[in-house]
Amino acid sequence: MTEEVTTPPAGRARTSAAPSAAAARMRRHRERRRQGLLWLAIEVRETEVDALVLRGLLAAESRHDCYAVREALYQFLERQLESEP
Repeated sequence: MTEEVTTPPAGRARTSAAPSAAAARMRRHRERRRQGLLWLAIEVRETEVDALVLRGLLAAESRHDCYAVREALYQFLERQLESEP
């Protein structure tokens, strides 16, 4: 008995499955590492958010927007670290 080798019809490309969630996480991890970044998940107190608003880094209406809070924290850290000797 001989085995037949079949090929897909002309003009039809093989499709691959979408990458798994784990593969996507690893890809993001490697990209961050190449950029010299470290991923951290932190808890922020309401009083710390209040301080960001008082310093003018965060609009009061954006206090519950996690992306806006993150950007305000980035600004705060940049200012603080630039002023350090």
